[in-house]
Amino acid sequence: MRFEDRAVVVTGAASGIGRASALRFAAEGARVVAADIDAEGGEALAAQSAGRIVFRRCDVCEVDQIRALMAFAAEWSGGIDVLFNNAGAGGARERIDEIEADAWDRTMNLLLRSVAMGIRHAVPHMIARGGGAIVNTASVAALSTGMAPTAYSVAKAGVLQLSKMAAADLARHRIRVNAICPGFIPTGIFSASFDVPASVRLSVDQMVAKMAAKAQPVARAGMADDIAAAACYLASDDAAFVTGTHLVVDGGMMVGPRHSWDPETPGMGDAIRQLVAASMADGASRPS
Repeated sequence: MRFEDRAVVVTGAASGIGRASALRFAAEGARVVAADIDAEGGEALAAQSAGRIVFRRCDVCEVDQIRALMAFAAEWSGGIDVLFNNAGAGGARERIDEIEADAWDRTMNLLLRSVAMGIRHAVPHMIARGGGAIVNTASVAALSTGMAPTAYSVAKAGVLQLSKMAAADLARHRIRVNAICPGFIPTGIFSASFDVPASVRLSVDQMVAKMAAKAQPVARAGMADDIAAAACYLASDDAAFVTGTHLVVDGGMMVGPRHSWDPETPGMGDAIRQLVAASMADGASRPS
């Protein structure tokens, strides 16, 4: 019960990582304010929590709604001890030579500005409690190319730097700030990002999950619960000496190129050896 008598705010809580995290915080004793634009999903989450979770609709692209969310959480639970800035979506998919300014701004507002404003408006309530912990959802897309669209990746890289800067700014208030970089976690974000019709969304999500099991050294799909466990660790006193950093939870995806861990994928050395062997065999077969 690491969060007994503590108040936690989770954004993007109606599904996926946010839902799993809200449930885990509550199971460990927290009073949780779950925020999302999906009122149906949020109310269903609250209904199964035996009163430990309350839902509050919040569009994190609207600063006034973020401010109101934090004020509500502080009033309902007596303050804010933990903030998990998790709300997000895939954002604009265009390449940098194709994207329009409005699409860029919408993605940044959702994935980066919302995190900054969540911190901004939660911190006064944390100061009143004598400190707290903030966890921000970034991504392995912040660490490498080829993982996600450009705008999403740049926004998530911004979340990492924001987490470091906030950790420095807020240390004097005994507030720790860290980020999580999830790997391939097959939640509904993928089908939603590609505007998949609702009638086939489940089958698409199932296919994505099968593909995810082969995407990294740990031979299973990543689960929302994996990220929830990381969020609870970083928010808890178990991580009391951890701030200004990020935790990669990706099943080993970032350990190196695929051939470094997949014996069925040839690496550069294998390719060169095959080329040399083929050249030698070709030379040996020619008449002298």
